[in-house]
Amino acid sequence: MIEWLKDVVDHDFEAAYSYLSLRLDADRAKLAVKALKKAEVTTRRANDILRACGYAALPLSDPGVHKDLLKSGGKKLSPILLVSFANGGDIADGYHRVSLAYSFDPFADVPLRIAHVPELEHAK
Repeated sequence: MIEWLKDVVDHDFEAAYSYLSLRLDADRAKLAVKALKKAEVTTRRANDILRACGYAALPLSDPGVHKDLLKSGGKKLSPILLVSFANGGDIADGYHRVSLAYSFDPFADVPLRIAHVPELEHAK
């Protein structure tokens, strides 16, 4: 069973910005991260997170998932950061962690912050 931190670690917001700045212009990426920082931690099922974002779960053999698997043996993992656009969502940080959770139990509750940013166009 995966144990989760109560809240997101600070460097995950930086990772989210790094990813989102590849999909959006810098100002929109900053707006999305600002909304993530204001969002409350909630939970959603691993399968629903992946489905809503249009992703398949990565296998345990994926280097990032494997790294989180090893980390989860002794440390709690940080919640996921998800941005919800007008026409879909995207995992801004935590794709490997939600894939790991899915591999143990597709219906497992995964903690996350969801930023609803309808004014941003989804780049997917």
